Amino acid sequence: MRTAEVTRNTLETQITVKINLDGTGEKHLDTGVPFLDHMLDQIARHGLFDLHIVAKGDLHIDAHHTVEDTGITLGMAFAKALGDKKGIVRYGHSYVPLDEALSRVVIDLSGRPGLHMDVDFTRAAIGQYDVDLTFEFFQGFVNHALATLHIDNLKGKNAHHQCETIFKAFGRALRMAVAHDERQQGMIPSTKGAL
Repeated sequence: MRTAEVTRNTLETQITVKINLDGTGEKHLDTGVPFLDHMLDQIARHGLFDLHIVAKGDLHIDAHHTVEDTGITLGMAFAKALGDKKGIVRYGHSYVPLDEALSRVVIDLSGRPGLHMDVDFTRAAIGQYDVDLTFEFFQGFVNHALATLHIDNLKGKNAHHQCETIFKAFGRALRMAVAHDERQQGMIPSTKGAL
């Protein structure tokens, strides 16, 4: 089983993430940011990852540090659980609709962090959640998971739907990328011989 546990403590946040890449979508999510918990649930369910995330942050200021640092810590745990990347598919992609919204996510577990996100949210906040924090979450993730990630919201009028399709597609793309490739067991999926 590819599992990891990472605790990251700063003056702004204290976060613990436990992940099982070969799970069934079980989760325990308590970040203090309800909409973030809802989005993390999409990653667990659609990626079939077991996720246990507990975060304590300076929410009296706003949710920025908690959301960003949750992405960072999840990326750290993901990289640790993935290990040397031998025998994985490496690339993953997914299109996910939700009513009028449609998003595409493409990921490369390349060892090179990069985020390219083209999303024009139709409003600035979903409840108390600032939609700008979606970028911060994924930037934190790619920087520490060492992945290249392209996120495009192709259609959408409802910001909740836009965001939810992104997180669902992210979970499914990750699931594809970390899957075992029977044809390259024990091999690094790169001509460089390293990722």
